[in-house]
Amino acid sequence: MMTQKQTTFTIYALPLVLLCVPLVGNIISSEVNWSPSDFLIAGILLFATAFLVNLVRSKIKKQSWKILICAVIVLVLALTWIELAVGIFGSPFAGN
Repeated sequence: MMTQKQTTFTIYALPLVLLCVPLVGNIISSEVNWSPSDFLIAGILLFATAFLVNLVRSKIKKQSWKILICAVIVLVLALTWIELAVGIFGSPFAGN
């Protein structure tokens, strides 16, 4: 069983690991073309999500509410990421 400190560390380390994937892609392939602003925006989104999930874990007592709220947070992250990447909603900040 992981301690509270180890779990918190894991939650905040996960965005760094996820950001390493496009970084390696940028280095070894010409097909991945992320600019520094792309990394900044992705980092903000991922770390804000990690912060909110950690906040929910520490403040909400009922397990079913924790799962529901964290699922909504991750869903909002996914929809925002998809909108920024390909523009499924056609908002002004959409990709493409």
